[in-house]
Amino acid sequence: MKTRSVVAVSASPSSSSKTAFLVDHVLDHIASPSLCVRHDRLRDISPQTLLTGDLSDVVLADIVQAIDQADGIIIATPIFKASFTGLLKVFLDVLPQFGLAGKAVLCLGTGGSPAHVLSLDYGLRPVLQSMAARHVVQSHFIVEKDLIRDERGFSIAESAAGPLWEAVHHFEQVLRVDEESRWLGHPRPPGGPLYSVEKYKTESRHETPID
Repeated sequence: MKTRSVVAVSASPSSSSKTAFLVDHVLDHIASPSLCVRHDRLRDISPQTLLTGDLSDVVLADIVQAIDQADGIIIATPIFKASFTGLLKVFLDVLPQFGLAGKAVLCLGTGGSPAHVLSLDYGLRPVLQSMAARHVVQSHFIVEKDLIRDERGFSIAESAAGPLWEAVHHFEQVLRVDEESRWLGHPRPPGGPLYSVEKYKTESRHETPID
């Protein structure tokens, strides 16, 4: 069985971020012998390094390389002023133009009000699609009051847990594709086009030519 990898990026500037705790909770849930996971907190990268896109910085270069090699990406961000964080936007700008090509992506958002629930789909999803993500599954937003942290640790309110795990399950299913299917739709697939015009003509089921 092929071992797949998932890189999670949390984009909160806070050192006690509930968003980061949510990511850890999800990764603990999906990690397995056949699925390697890692969590990178963007706040740990030097602001100067991020703003200049300095890939000579070993921390930033390591994260970018991990994303390049990953099968799936989880992007988690708090919603501030009806948008994902500036920290996340600066990081995405560092990645190559098609830096998410061939990858499944799950977006998770946290915020103080359900009014922000569409911020991920209207604000973040178009950015990820422009980076050629293979499949951006349905985003999921959790209101902060449903993220519970106390002396016993971190948990999610029962009413919010079900929809979260459903979104995570969809993400896990999308990860399970064969190598050729993974690169379908890639603007620049490895080794050149996967499906040439000549191959289409050979395999086409149409009995008459298409004008």
